[in-house]
Formats: sequence, structure tokens, C-alpha cells
Amino acid sequence: MIVLAAILSVGALIGDKLVRAPLAARFKEMKNERRTVANQAAKARNLLERQKQMARKASSALPENGTEAESRVAKALDQWAQDAGLTLSSVKPDRMPGDKGLKEILFVVAGKGSLDAVAWFLYQAETSNLPVKVKYMQLGSTSESGSSMSLELRLSTLYLAADEKTSPKSTQPKAKETDHEEQLL
Repeated sequence: MIVLAAILSVGALIGDKLVRAPLAARFKEMKNERRTVANQAAKARNLLERQKQMARKASSALPENGTEAESRVAKALDQWAQDAGLTLSSVKPDRMPGDKGLKEILFVVAGKGSLDAVAWFLYQAETSNLPVKVKYMQLGSTSESGSSMSLELRLSTLYLAADEKTSPKSTQPKAKETDHEEQLL
């Protein structure tokens, strides 16, 4: 009986060391790998969902033609200047050449006003929902006290570029739009 118990004990010990311990370690390793893969899959699903949301937002935020983009930004500049009490003396849009996809319009803005007006105008431009970026800014003071400031600003905006080579009809309205834009400015 004692010999049988000793043999069973030694067999159980050998089975534990050679079979159960490696299987338990592998099971624990697989459980950790499964948890890691599940976390990565959740992150990937979250990333895909955010990408879809951002694509929807970008498509609704970015105009599909340059005229609409110019119009939006020009109206916003006028509104920001009114809100801030800044007098704009010049707003000149310039379309930058580019490839298919996103295109850029550069606005050169010049104005005068108090330091508070300039600061509020810049704050509105920086926190706007429009895809506008301040590329260059120059401030100058027209008085010793600094109560009257001059501002030169270069802003850029983006728009989705549709295929502009669709038909000859599309080139004629563009010339009319350009003439109309110059009349507005």
C-alpha cells in the first residue's frame, strides 16, 4: 500500500511538472494574448468609427468648390471684424494651385483698430469652425501709446477640389464667378 501510494505520489509529481504546469502556463499566456487582441480589436473599431465621423464632419465642413469657400471665409472675416470693432481695409483671396483633392485659398487681410479689437479678431479666427489657419501675422502700432494697431494677416482655407475638367461649360461660369467675386470685394 505504501509503495503504491509512493508510486502514485511520484507519478502525480512528475505529471504536475511535465503536463499540468506547462498547460497552465500556456493557458494563462493564451488568456493574456486573447485579452490583448480583444483590446486591439476594440481600439481598431473605435478608430474606424472616429474615422467615419471625421470623414462625415470634413465632408460637411469643407465646401466642394472654391467660390463657396471664398464666400464663407469672406463673410466670416466681415462678421469677425464687425464683432471686434476692427476696420478691414483690404481682403484679397488668392487660390493656390494644387492637385486633385484638397485645395487651398490664401486670404491677405489688412485692417486697423484697437489692440483689443485685433486680439478679439484673431481669437475668432483661431477658434472658428471654418477650416481656417493663420499662416502669417504682422502687427504695427500707428501711435506711440499703442491704442491704434494695424494688422496684416495671411489666412488659408481648404476646400474639396472637384474635377474641374468635366466639361467646357464649367469653364465659362468660373470666369463669371471670378468677375462676381471681384465685384464683391
